[in-house]
Amino acid sequence: MEFTVGSAIRLGWETFKTRPWFFIGASAIIVLANALSSMLSAVVDVRGTFEDPSLLGQAVDFALSSLVDMGMIAFYLAAHADPETVEMSQLWHPRPYLKYLATSFLVYCVVGFGLLLLIVPGIIAIVVFMFAMIIVIDQDLGPIDAMSESMRITRGYRWPLLGLAAAQIAIGVAGVLALGVGVLVALPVVMISLVHAYRVLLSKAGPPPVETVGSSGVREG
Repeated sequence: MEFTVGSAIRLGWETFKTRPWFFIGASAIIVLANALSSMLSAVVDVRGTFEDPSLLGQAVDFALSSLVDMGMIAFYLAAHADPETVEMSQLWHPRPYLKYLATSFLVYCVVGFGLLLLIVPGIIAIVVFMFAMIIVIDQDLGPIDAMSESMRITRGYRWPLLGLAAAQIAIGVAGVLALGVGVLVALPVVMISLVHAYRVLLSKAGPPPVETVGSSGVREG
């Protein structure tokens, strides 16, 4: 199967239409969970405010929102595999938490640093590492391995992936403009299209090369 922006978005929409109210409900849970995460962070953050959180508040929010994101990724991995059997309970997926937390932190740092360097390096980093967090959930890899694997499977497809990211942003903006409720439709379409791109490119890239140790003691492969 060839990867194109159109095919990924189309599959996201077609999958959403199989169980529209179910996916809208899942989106509502994700949005509510993120709102509760921000509220709890504000309660813990005695030194900052909701609009201007302190470092502690940001850290708590990052830790809690990561749990929400992990469940969202696990849910949409299952939805892409079989939208008829995915269940709401799959929105709770707290493992592997520390690997996910570390990977998210590293990716955000790399992207943030890249955006400071005239923006373009940051955009490249977004595309190169766009599957890193999915890989942690799907393959249980650590942060460095997940980022390396994302870099490997995106090689040769970075322009189409940039196009996919732009299309997903446009869908998200359209959802917000539709009185906000459109986000409940946009989220599953965007997430399933992202998982689809990941699955297609992973299949095309094949398994990563296996390192072997030769007679000289030097790793080969």
